Amino acid sequence: MSRLAAGVVLVTACEPSLDADDPHAPVGEDVGMTATAFLSVSLDPPLVLVSLREGSRMDDLLAEQPLWGVSVLAESQRHIAGRFAMKGRISDRLLFEDIPYTRGAASGAPMIGGALATLECRTEQTVTAGDHTLVIGRVLSADLPSADGGPLTYFKGKYRQLG
Repeated sequence: MSRLAAGVVLVTACEPSLDADDPHAPVGEDVGMTATAFLSVSLDPPLVLVSLREGSRMDDLLAEQPLWGVSVLAESQRHIAGRFAMKGRISDRLLFEDIPYTRGAASGAPMIGGALATLECRTEQTVTAGDHTLVIGRVLSADLPSADGGPLTYFKGKYRQLG
């Protein structure tokens, strides 16, 4: 499968606040994960799919938080992909510190500035597939924050640029 080139996205979500009844309660911690197993499933309704390693932090979070975001990374955002691909992190808090982002209006998830496209999604269905969970999300909103540059791709174990 390393011979199959893939686009690179950052999947993000925000842990729910501890007091869901209080709209002014502090937001939970932001979580992000680099993914290359991401694809469009349907145009009507608009559905996408992401594959998450079973038991990963994002897998556990999306089991309880149905709202999440996707930022399609540009070739200039290789450093972001690498940063969020690290396994075994205890906290993602510092990983977002110097990255420009806005909060999605529908999901509250961080949407990465300079991304080629951003999507906000709500989980419609999950499917266990071997050691992964396939999460199918309905696209709630889509935006094109940047038209600059080409896509970041992943091929033969390395981040690449189209060229």
